Amino acid sequence: MNIFFDTLQLIGGIILTSGYIPQIIKVIRTKSARDLSLSMFGMVLIGLVLMEVYAINLATQNVGWAFLITNSGGLIASIILCTLIIIYGKAK
Repeated sequence: MNIFFDTLQLIGGIILTSGYIPQIIKVIRTKSARDLSLSMFGMVLIGLVLMEVYAINLATQNVGWAFLITNSGGLIASIILCTLIIIYGKAK
């Protein structure tokens, strides 16, 4: 396997895992899960983009099509969620 794309997958996974930390801290501090943290979902989005590059690489080798499809779905959902947080984040 190509070390470059393996590295992208690893970095993406680390970023995705780290992305939950701001949300957990916010929920603990506010004792509320009503608000969503844009920084958390922004980090998740970056990780999904990196993982998407890896998934495309796998798909070009005729392997990993399921990973490409599911990762693409997660990427789209993350983009939508980040957009909604930007639009409605300040609404009461």
